[in-house]
Amino acid sequence: MTHIGAVALNTFREAVRDRVLYNLVFFALLMIGAAILVGQISIGIEQIVIVSLGLSAISFIGLLMAVFIGVGLVSKEMDKRTIYALLAKPVRRWEFLVGKFAGLVFTLLVNTAAMSAGLFFALAYVKHGLQSADAGVLVAVYFILLKLAIVVALALLFSCSTTSLLAILYCAGLYLAGSFVQQMRTLRTDLMGNATATFMRWLSYLLPNFENFSVTGPVAHGVAIPGALILQNTLYAVVYCTVILAVAAAVFSRRNLK
Repeated sequence: MTHIGAVALNTFREAVRDRVLYNLVFFALLMIGAAILVGQISIGIEQIVIVSLGLSAISFIGLLMAVFIGVGLVSKEMDKRTIYALLAKPVRRWEFLVGKFAGLVFTLLVNTAAMSAGLFFALAYVKHGLQSADAGVLVAVYFILLKLAIVVALALLFSCSTTSLLAILYCAGLYLAGSFVQQMRTLRTDLMGNATATFMRWLSYLLPNFENFSVTGPVAHGVAIPGALILQNTLYAVVYCTVILAVAAAVFSRRNLK
């Protein structure tokens, strides 16, 4: 745990020093500010507009961070040859990966918290205060973090096995596919045949189900999120990240770094 914590802390420090993060957070806060203006024009649906645009901005900016920084966590160390000095110490490769994962997830947590603070400030400004129903926004932000953790795990897996460009493309493709899992499970057999529909259905269970984490619509309309869904999504993210990181560790342990 000491080795993992050291790698995680070093990853967080490197990410914080990256000016791209500040630019992305500033852009997200700017979008939230723009949502206030749009919300004031949309009379009667200010809260819906602000919450929808705010959560969309947080999700989009977080996704960019998770993919581009996550893919570079391993490849950048290899390009700079700093990974050789690190692995020469008593640090196992799986500890290195888990530390990188934890460091980037913590970075995303800090940046998401900053963007969420901007969103709540926008809500308080428009509504002249916050209500207990606004706690649903926190649940939506929590789901975004769970989704981003899965993306980070996938980015680490692909960065251990292929080039940075292909890793980014694979992550983007899986994210898009994982956003349409329910549609893949309900494909009409009369349009593509039983065999293809069955294959797509089985494939949908292997893909990360990002649809379950999308609650922007209900939260924007003030609908409470069931506790069972919160528990289900938490367990799903933990299990999925654990499996992906285990596969990434197996791939990375067999990679020749010489």
